Amino acid sequence: MRIQPRQQLLEIWQAIGRASFSDKAWEFGAEGDPSSVSDAEQLLCILYPATELPSLRLDVPDETAEDVLSHLRGLGDSVEIPRKLVHALTDFMARHSDEGGATFPAGRYLTAVEPGAQPTHAQYKLGVVDAYSLSITLSLATLGFLKIFTRNIRRADLREMATKLEEATNVRLSAAMAALLRCFTVSVFEADSDQGRTLCSMVNQTGAPDRLIVQQLQRRLRPLRATIRDYFTIGLAGTGDLENENLLFECGWSWGVVEDAPPIDTSEPIGVQPEGLAQPAPYLYFTVVALDGIADLFSERTLTLGLLNEEQQRLAQALRLRWELTQQYWSAIARFDDEAWPLEDIPWRTTDQQESAYFSLLVASILVQDLVRRKATDDDLTRTVAVMEELALRSRTTRRMAVNDGALRLHVPGVELTLLGSERIGPLLRWSVSDFSAQLLKRSLQLSGLSRNIGSHDRLVRLSEKIMDHLWARRIGTGTGEKLWDDITGVYPEIGERPSTLSWNLTERVVECLVAASGVVGQTPIRSVRLIEVATDLLSEADHLLDMELMQLSSGGFSSVRSTLQQAEVQLQRARRIVRDRPGTACALALQVLATLDELVTARRAAAWRG
Repeated sequence: MRIQPRQQLLEIWQAIGRASFSDKAWEFGAEGDPSSVSDAEQLLCILYPATELPSLRLDVPDETAEDVLSHLRGLGDSVEIPRKLVHALTDFMARHSDEGGATFPAGRYLTAVEPGAQPTHAQYKLGVVDAYSLSITLSLATLGFLKIFTRNIRRADLREMATKLEEATNVRLSAAMAALLRCFTVSVFEADSDQGRTLCSMVNQTGAPDRLIVQQLQRRLRPLRATIRDYFTIGLAGTGDLENENLLFECGWSWGVVEDAPPIDTSEPIGVQPEGLAQPAPYLYFTVVALDGIADLFSERTLTLGLLNEEQQRLAQALRLRWELTQQYWSAIARFDDEAWPLEDIPWRTTDQQESAYFSLLVASILVQDLVRRKATDDDLTRTVAVMEELALRSRTTRRMAVNDGALRLHVPGVELTLLGSERIGPLLRWSVSDFSAQLLKRSLQLSGLSRNIGSHDRLVRLSEKIMDHLWARRIGTGTGEKLWDDITGVYPEIGERPSTLSWNLTERVVECLVAASGVVGQTPIRSVRLIEVATDLLSEADHLLDMELMQLSSGGFSSVRSTLQQAEVQLQRARRIVRDRPGTACALALQVLATLDELVTARRAAAWRG
């Protein structure tokens, strides 16, 4: 199916209106322990597109589009909709805060590894990287929304509510940033340890001696090691072992606040900073989630609207340094050997001996972000496109699922991540991720926006459309979550009947993909050098023939012929203006002029023959 971001987002909004509003009031999530992750995802399904896409804006009632109001008519008119969003956001901030400040409970997203065991009440309140990252995105969207919406508020009670919401949002934003700093970790290990041997075997794609691979790793990672050692002074438990350059290391984000992570020294009123429990080792999934959230801190919208205060900018710079270094680290590992990238050796094997195509996708996701950051070469893009296509095949996202196919586990129940360290306050916990297809679609769209090679771009567009076919077929057919996600039987009916459960996680991921797609659609078409040459040649011929016709046009010539030639001249002027950016359109205009001029020549010859 063709990806049509605006129309598809409006359809999702209409379904969210049915699922989230009861008696015209916002209803959060499902039953059970509240989850700041799920609640934030639910709100972002509307607020993120509304603040990122001007055509879907809701913060200026007089500028709200008619089709937007039509799809959200269950929420009210253009004045009522933003007011209800302010009420919903106020409820969210109150729901996830206490006397100690903002709270970030993962809630029902956490399950016990041991069958039959239940997480403790304290464990349900644990914060995870998803909660912090989503809170950054939601807080920035809220602050941007309020900055524009409050310009036209006249009601005193609504203005007061908006002011209090802005204060609570700033507190939550600062707390989430501080927590993410404390979740970052560096794992140092010896080259001949299990971790070291696994890392070396993953990057060694040519059968070189282990000693040589270790030396190459140490040499390539030396600048990153020095940066961590000398500049990472905020929130990191310790980097003393990095002084020994014979050791290898990994960097990224653990699942939560790391054990022994020091509190962040800040003037922001972020409240109590919880003690860390998470194992000081990076998880690929949580690293990708953190990178996505941090990127919003220095987006064009954040900078233009001036959403961060001075202290928040200091925290953002510390996070950005980690953001850039983490991308450089994993990009270097993924592309360690120019002849054969480790990333191309699917599935990826982590240093804790876990293998999955999902881990390959996560490494590819970090690589894509790094390619966007540093303006990648065509060769890097082409090879990454091939990886995406292979992952789509292996996951059966673009192919039929066989009976008892192991690829099904990538989608249901998803990849299960053990949260080491959580067992200190209850049973050992796990976190399940089943967003493979949405993650693959988002990265494919990001790559297509980056690619200026027509062949690679076309491959990515075709791949994205196939993945969208897969995701669109997984929408729930009936009930509260109708036309939202997730019903896996829609694409894999052979697995038998399964209850479809509304997943705000996957729904929000699809919304992110459509916002990314709108950015791709809004770009200038890729320029073809070959088309520019053809268009230039066509314009040259058309210009010459037009001059010939103007020469033959007598002062007493037909006014219709004069008008036709004037129109042709206007078309050629427009074609010359756009030939560099839209050579295909320039070709079409030149061909129209050539056809018109040929008709004039033919008509004149016919008239002469009859005479």
